[in-house]
Amino acid sequence: MENTTKTFKYVDYLWNEEKAASFGDNQVELFLYRSNILGADLRITNYGGGNTSCKTIEKDPLTNEDVEVMWVKGSGGDIGTLTRSGIAGLYTGRLRDLKNVYQGLHDEDRMVGLFNHCIYDLDSKAPSIDTPLHGLLPFAHIDHLHPDALIAVAAAKDSEKVTKEIWGDTMGWVPWQKPGFDLGLQLEKCLADNPGIRGIVLGSHGLFTWGDTSYECYMNSLEVIEMASEFIEKKLKEQGEVFGGQKVESLPQEERLEKAAQLMPLLRGLCSSENRMIGHFSDTDVVMQYINSNDLERLAPMGTSCPDHFLRTKIQPLVLTLDKNEDLSDAEAVKAKLEPAFEAYRQEYVDYYNTCKKDNSPAIRDANPVIIIYPGVGMFSFAKNKQTTRVASEFYINAINVMRGAEAITSYTSLPRQEAFDIEYWLLEEAKLQRMPKEKPLSRKVALVTGAGGGIGKAIADKLAAEGANVVLTDINEDALIEANGTYARDVSTYALCDVTNTDSIASAYKKATLEFGGVDMIVHSAGLAISKPLTDTTDKDWNILQSILVKGQFDLAKQFAVIVRKQGLGGDYIAIASKNGLVAGPNNVAYGTAKAAQQHMVRLLAAELAKDKVRVNTVNPDGVIVGSKIWEGAWAEGRAKANGITVEELPAFYAKRNLLNEIITPDDIANGVFSLVGILDKSTGNIINVDGGMANAFVR
Repeated sequence: MENTTKTFKYVDYLWNEEKAASFGDNQVELFLYRSNILGADLRITNYGGGNTSCKTIEKDPLTNEDVEVMWVKGSGGDIGTLTRSGIAGLYTGRLRDLKNVYQGLHDEDRMVGLFNHCIYDLDSKAPSIDTPLHGLLPFAHIDHLHPDALIAVAAAKDSEKVTKEIWGDTMGWVPWQKPGFDLGLQLEKCLADNPGIRGIVLGSHGLFTWGDTSYECYMNSLEVIEMASEFIEKKLKEQGEVFGGQKVESLPQEERLEKAAQLMPLLRGLCSSENRMIGHFSDTDVVMQYINSNDLERLAPMGTSCPDHFLRTKIQPLVLTLDKNEDLSDAEAVKAKLEPAFEAYRQEYVDYYNTCKKDNSPAIRDANPVIIIYPGVGMFSFAKNKQTTRVASEFYINAINVMRGAEAITSYTSLPRQEAFDIEYWLLEEAKLQRMPKEKPLSRKVALVTGAGGGIGKAIADKLAAEGANVVLTDINEDALIEANGTYARDVSTYALCDVTNTDSIASAYKKATLEFGGVDMIVHSAGLAISKPLTDTTDKDWNILQSILVKGQFDLAKQFAVIVRKQGLGGDYIAIASKNGLVAGPNNVAYGTAKAAQQHMVRLLAAELAKDKVRVNTVNPDGVIVGSKIWEGAWAEGRAKANGITVEELPAFYAKRNLLNEIITPDDIANGVFSLVGILDKSTGNIINVDGGMANAFVR
């Protein structure tokens, strides 16, 4: 293989010859490798977008004859993370034979079902709607990408003429058409009419490029993208101003973040009128240039052009009319200003649906905006989970890049509303949505857990995340937080260094949570410290630190949580991790037992006060959690051993034998107790659940 000497100005991820050589002549592995590095650059194609393929010669398992097989990304996959399990393998000949039974545009949905009759590899992922676009072209390796620069060309006025200006006779052009079998026929015809071309621009859609090897296909794709990027760069320099110049000046970044953190719970509540949503915030230079521009008012209502964009962002964003310097301290007043804009957006979406729907269209979906723009501050997105909302934001940034490029070339054009609707409410798209896994019990919810750097707090965070929640880990030990946060997949968690004895530190943790996920639904106060001493040995310092962490910390967390909850209007859960010692009087325990009793009674008080906000407040009482609990790592274990007349080594067996069930209690057991309150017992508040194996003297009644 020749060396890669060309430098690509607009591409970050490049072919590694040593890595590629490790695959030998395995064309499927090389195709997967190509897919992954192309998908890693969001300017080339975003998450779930694009499609790549290769064709190989394989042995037919029934005839033992050599047959051509096409390997292509399966439905719903992502080329950036594509693996062998995410592709489909089809007999190329059978796929092409479908031309003999295709009856026209009205037959598109039936054709998708016929793809299954072309399957070669029985472990195949379901073939996507783009399968014939790859199969009807003769090339061994094909890339179908959505680069910002190419979609800018595809979405520009006079796109065909612009294509000719950039690439001459080396590129074909096909006007906009919904993906499907007929579009594959149009690509086949374009190639027949223009032999020797290196690729095809799809109007308002994207790019097809190819090569005889995976490397040649990769290089061809990048060179075509580079030529478009350079053309646009030149036009932008000639134009001078971008998006008609600046209309609004950005606030300083710290002020933007503060505004966003204040506003996000309000926006989340408004966006969750039908279904609870998770948020994301972006204020990158690309975003700010667009949302602060004179052309925002003209371009935003036009909507996006590429189907992959508006499927995830809705056809257009909601632009807030709030002044960037708006005082957000009075949440009710701000909400009153925002509500009419949301109502108007929802009504416009309903009108769009009613105007464009057909007899067999799926039912209308959530009418709330996905993308929300606040000039001077930033861009918000809201969707069903963090990955979806982050990806929606990324796709809209792609759309911004497309608008910038198209406006520099000629002018930006978007899809007609009916065409957009036919994609958004396509029966095949609806079927894909219906195949999505059932949501977990705590999906769409955000939990902040104190003391989550290890022990019981980490076990609780693990359980909540496993049941679908986003988790915000807080602790005073940053090293432990970093390690704990690293155990979760992307888009599941974040962390904030937090000292619960410090009101400002708690506020910073909430700010991190709202900026990352849009708000907070659950608080679990698990941070703790245990001190076991006789009365005369207990110091003021001992007393004060226990009161500060366990009691005042719980109070401050609840007070600030109530503000967020009221902005969201979605209710919530507050769980205090207390102790059996708050119910049972024992020796050498006056400071700790008193603090735990205060926690338990505060829960009852909070339950009474916050019920009107649909906040359920409950207590989980552990006891004897020795294995894996942080408080048993120090002097507390020695104190409890001394109080019970045993050694530290004898503590686990001692505590297990003294409960009615003779069970060892672990952090996971406490986590299960928390989940029962936030995920199952949705009409319980002011209660105590003892997770102690059964301690008769700790029975509440």
